Amino acid sequence: MVNGEWKSNLFHDPVTHEAQTTICSGNFWALNIDSMFFTILFGAIFCLVFRRVAVNASKGKPGKLQAFVEIVVDFVNTSVKETFHGNSPLIAPLALTSVCWEFLMNIMKLMPVDWLPELGLMLGIPYLKVVPSTDVNITFGMSISVFILIVFYSIKIKGVGGFVIGDLMMNPLNPKELGIPKLLWPLVCSFNFILETVALLAKPLSLSLRLFGNMYAGELMFILIALLCLYQLPLHFGWAVFHILVVTLQAYIFMMLTIVYLSQAHEAH
Repeated sequence: MVNGEWKSNLFHDPVTHEAQTTICSGNFWALNIDSMFFTILFGAIFCLVFRRVAVNASKGKPGKLQAFVEIVVDFVNTSVKETFHGNSPLIAPLALTSVCWEFLMNIMKLMPVDWLPELGLMLGIPYLKVVPSTDVNITFGMSISVFILIVFYSIKIKGVGGFVIGDLMMNPLNPKELGIPKLLWPLVCSFNFILETVALLAKPLSLSLRLFGNMYAGELMFILIALLCLYQLPLHFGWAVFHILVVTLQAYIFMMLTIVYLSQAHEAH
């Protein structure tokens, strides 16, 4: 959707197509409606399912859904306790939301690549991206949220001076511990600042681009296999079975990196 109109207009008028492509290229306010729709949909599904289990939880004889949710919650809680070295009531719910939300988005890749796009064509939607995690805007938006939390907790735990001077300017080369003359401290601190700033900015990039790259490459493989028509069946089945591990692993890695980065932000030393 561009300025309130579906992208279908782009394919009927070459002039409009060229003009609107120019507008959307690099435009911060360009919005991928399909990616946003499925992202919000899976988030709502996660919230509704877990809320239903929490409201109807039974201590006597839990159902299969409750047992599954309890396994997931216990797994995430254990991961947080083993990895997170701080004290925050936000980290465990954030980790649970991250792994479940990412898994729901990734698992859509196992659906045949043409089912929902064909349905979209019947409804007048010429382009439909079903897997939100194959859209770099979605993965980068999620990583930016984690990055904001990293900066927030770093300043909250260590203070502005502790974060800027202690973390960014006195590491990894501490001029005081190395016995460097004070005259050279500004030079060493400047080098540290550049190095640590690059490392800090690399955190959201590592979260977003790793997830996007793995999911996008997997989607391309499904599309290439689908081009084989009837011969795709054995290859599609084998790649789908392998990708069950991939989509689960990618969601887990995103969660663990989030926990690790926030744990580093809570370290006061």
